[in-house]
Amino acid sequence: MRTPLTELTGVRHPIVQTGMGWVAGPRLVTATANAGALGILASATMTPAELRAAVREVKSRTDRPFGVNLRADAGDARERVRIIVDEGVRVASFALAPSRDLIAELKDAGVVVIPSVGARRHAEKVAGWGADAVLVQGGEGGGHTGEVATTVLLPQVVDAVDIPVIAAGGFRDGRGLVAALAHGAAGIAMGTRFLLTSDSTVPDAVKARYLAATVKDITVTTAVDGLPHRMLRTEFVSSLERAGRVRGLTRAVRRAAGFRRLSGLSWPAMVRDGLAMRHGKDLSWSQILLAANTPMLLRASMVEGRTDLGVMASGQIAGVIEDLPGCEELVARIMSEAAQVLRALPQPEP
Repeated sequence: MRTPLTELTGVRHPIVQTGMGWVAGPRLVTATANAGALGILASATMTPAELRAAVREVKSRTDRPFGVNLRADAGDARERVRIIVDEGVRVASFALAPSRDLIAELKDAGVVVIPSVGARRHAEKVAGWGADAVLVQGGEGGGHTGEVATTVLLPQVVDAVDIPVIAAGGFRDGRGLVAALAHGAAGIAMGTRFLLTSDSTVPDAVKARYLAATVKDITVTTAVDGLPHRMLRTEFVSSLERAGRVRGLTRAVRRAAGFRRLSGLSWPAMVRDGLAMRHGKDLSWSQILLAANTPMLLRASMVEGRTDLGVMASGQIAGVIEDLPGCEELVARIMSEAAQVLRALPQPEP
């Protein structure tokens, strides 16, 4: 299936595996790329040296195109951009809007730039700055999310910009791909669906928690870092919501200390990162620290399997996912279903 997304990135199928921290590592990205979709490495939870090593590992396992996801507000964003350019990575995606200068630097080096957006005005801004495509996530998506459903937001963005639009939030199968294409998208992006594959390194016990969840077990909370965050409802999440400011600050300091040891960041750097993630919100000090060490809360679940001490970001779609296929099987299934749906559509009369 050829779309503006496949032509832009060189992949066979208009499907993107999003850059999920602690989840989208070399194994998952390689499996996705070999399946003909666009795999995206999550670099925010890697040091620059780890990122370079991860890129080289993927390149040693596949000759297919893949990408790297960056935090545009990270203090070492330019160093990471240089790694992408030096290593010949095909795509750079961004969780937040990159600056005009960063976009220009990447494009001058031949890298495809795809920022993620959650509103039409953000899409218009990055398109005006030269982005090659945008990934638009509706409120059904996992992690930090908005309030507008994909089916409402997607057509707005498609109508507002003249670059390819990738739809995210609520996708898992061929029916969803066809629906996104009907709205004018050039393809779909999925996080939770790729997390729940046999190629994902997430511990089996954590995957079982996702598979057991119903749609009602997935919630949006601001208790983690002060911003709307979609995740599985767990006792830990409930305890964060019940905690007062003093107890919440104590917990945040303890977990922030753990993340500081893991990442090598200084306390001033952690606070600076937390403040950068506020986006103009009025956050408490505990939320600022939690914003800075949210990766540690995700790591507890996604790497260590400690669902009692971490958070499990999740799209609503987890409530209807029931299996753990490999990436090759998943992508082939989606494309087969899409073809069946398209064949079954009524044809207009001449």
